[in-house]
Amino acid sequence: MILRGAAQVETRDELKKKLERSAATGKPLRVKYGIDPTGFDVHLGHTVPLRKLRQFQELGHTAVLIIGTATAAVGDPSGRDASRQGLTPEQIEANAVTYLTQIEKVIDLCTPGRFEIRRNGEWFNSFTFAQMLRLLGSTTVQRMIERDDFSKRIKASTPIYLHECLYPLMQGWDSVEIHADVELGGTEQLYNLMVGRDLQRASGQEPQICFTMPILRGLDGEKKMGKSLGNYIGLNEPAKEMFGKTMRIPDPLMREWFELLTDDSEKRIAESLSGHPNEAKKHLAEDIVTFYHGPDVARATLADWNKQFGGSGKQDPDQIDEVTIPAARLVAGAMPAVDLIAETKLASSKGEARRKIEEGAFNYGPDRTKPADVKATVPVTDGLVVRLGRKILRIKVG
Repeated sequence: MILRGAAQVETRDELKKKLERSAATGKPLRVKYGIDPTGFDVHLGHTVPLRKLRQFQELGHTAVLIIGTATAAVGDPSGRDASRQGLTPEQIEANAVTYLTQIEKVIDLCTPGRFEIRRNGEWFNSFTFAQMLRLLGSTTVQRMIERDDFSKRIKASTPIYLHECLYPLMQGWDSVEIHADVELGGTEQLYNLMVGRDLQRASGQEPQICFTMPILRGLDGEKKMGKSLGNYIGLNEPAKEMFGKTMRIPDPLMREWFELLTDDSEKRIAESLSGHPNEAKKHLAEDIVTFYHGPDVARATLADWNKQFGGSGKQDPDQIDEVTIPAARLVAGAMPAVDLIAETKLASSKGEARRKIEEGAFNYGPDRTKPADVKATVPVTDGLVVRLGRKILRIKVG
């Protein structure tokens, strides 16, 4: 279970030895996860490594959360095509409190011995210039610019500021300070995690295991989940919103979400995915709502959904004709409802399309959403089902 969903583990043999030694000695592993509190909202994408951290806790190990009070002022360049803005100490601390309140829904921040919270300002705020020079001397410029994000910025003539080169070294030094046995992160963080191994080895410590998790794709099924793209589900969202948004994800995204956002067994996932997509999404949505709002709320939300949208009585047929919409016709992943109806030939003209919208005859998606008016736009993704009267089509974005 601990390796489920992992993108990369450096190295698996070392992890196995650490786990075996921990079981034999009764000494829990120290599993590190760093958080730079650069915003207020935690979404499901953030929870992928956090859920893995919870699994380590359930095995008896200690989660060590590093709040980046020092690194947030620098800004992590990982996966970025531009410099990330630093924050003031007041902004960082206010965000940190909000972050902890939200992630407490995922990991255990109550049981003594199961967690530790450290702010890396504890050691960096007293770092001398000589110490920082020694830290800088532990890597080379050549190695730093080999990073995918930096090399892309060099090719695009986008500035790379010297302070950004400090970030992976600072993150790596956090591992030395807290004697990390394992560090968790997203795939874009692998370089930073490997720097931690090098610094620990140079400091006479046993190097940590670098354990990366995949980047969760958002509601559009294509791009990384993020608030700026509007393709996210926040941890603080009401159960109804969580459920409804999950029901709108493209069918091909379901396996990824089942594996990364639920504790369902492979057998249950396979059983869910072998049935009708709508029923599989209901299982997925119910699992997600159960985790964040509890089983009673999840059952009530499912019952309300079935009542509103007809349960299994309103399922689409398994075989649906497909029509291609050129990606160039979409603006920010959406298309005016009138144009979509005309483009798919559900109506013979835009005039007829407007009339059908006004009559309430057109709807789309698993929740059969109806446009608010003739000026409304429809978010279009691969697999979107559109309906007009008895006509039904599945969209393919080409």
